[in-house]
Amino acid sequence: MNKHKNMKILAVGGGSGGHVTPIAAVIRALQDQQGSTAIRVWTDRTFAPQAKSIIARVDPSVKLQTIVGGKLRRYHHLTFLQHFIIPSVLWPNLRDGLLVIIGTIQSFVKLLLWRPDVVFTKGGYVCLPVGWAANLLRIPVVIHDSDAHPGLTNRLLARRATAIATGAPLEYYSYPANKSHYVGIPVGDAFKALAPEARRSTKQSLGFDATHQLVVITGGGLGAKRINDTITLHLQRLLAKANVLLISGATQYDELRALTPEADDRFQLHAFVSDNMADILGAADVVVTRAGATTMLELAAVARPSIIVPNGRLTAGHQLKNAKVYADQNAAIIVDDETLDDPHSTVLIDAIELVLDDISLQQSLAKAIHGFAKPHAAKDMAAIIVRIAKKH
Repeated sequence: MNKHKNMKILAVGGGSGGHVTPIAAVIRALQDQQGSTAIRVWTDRTFAPQAKSIIARVDPSVKLQTIVGGKLRRYHHLTFLQHFIIPSVLWPNLRDGLLVIIGTIQSFVKLLLWRPDVVFTKGGYVCLPVGWAANLLRIPVVIHDSDAHPGLTNRLLARRATAIATGAPLEYYSYPANKSHYVGIPVGDAFKALAPEARRSTKQSLGFDATHQLVVITGGGLGAKRINDTITLHLQRLLAKANVLLISGATQYDELRALTPEADDRFQLHAFVSDNMADILGAADVVVTRAGATTMLELAAVARPSIIVPNGRLTAGHQLKNAKVYADQNAAIIVDDETLDDPHSTVLIDAIELVLDDISLQQSLAKAIHGFAKPHAAKDMAAIIVRIAKKH
């Protein structure tokens, strides 16, 4: 196959920005490496508006479609038996099991109508029906797993996957070594460490006083209620020390808008950020975040001091495992999410102030987290996809 043949690649991911923003980075790398490439993106219906915004930043011509999917709710704080006796867990799981079957049939038909050379699954429950349908049609599947703990979807797809790429070192996974590759997590070229003057300039462009420190709080594409509530309750205390930018997620935005100042140039509230997240993270003096794997690698790329609040209640405790990777290298401060059950608790606020008040701590955290950066991840991921597609 020569470089100018029109290769067809399907990328699948959904549920959060952490499963879609890497797709955008890989699309850009694919277009750089492969002259003429037809690329489509499939995602779940819930995250489709955000996914469309993310992908459009790279190439508005990329066609985005939705697939029916369902997830198995497996909560780290519940026992095995409780998953079967709590109605609010059992019935959605039964319903979503049916949705997976529907999504597999839907994917099978769509893949027959537009048969790609390779299917690249980035993550999220929407990948399962697509991956199964691709296997039935003998279309190669390439998996990328960001989390240090492999999720159920990836474990189910891995056995028949042609290649597997990982966001963390291979020692954290049980995937077959002969088809696994540690590439890191693809992030956009805009995510890079800024010199002090560039950071001051970026703060100013964001609308903040460049002489003051900036705290950025992000709970991921869907937000983090416990973090949001704690920050909102103690906002004035934080504003006495620094400017604050809170990315709340769309679900809680209206509630928080009514509780936070609109006319204070020290504070900004955003529901979701799709087009300048690199600037926001790069300008920050302290970032508070969940332990989403993609966000953590974006922070590694921009080398910003970070406070991680892993959500221990999520499936298989994967955020706890993600956070441990950074804690093991003293690359971030970890705050127990359980302390936020009481929004009056000041544990998180104390941690933020600790970092704000200690420049040497900021520098050591920034240096340590930057050690996790994999600047060539998107190019390496694209190269694997192209290699598999050429063999097909």
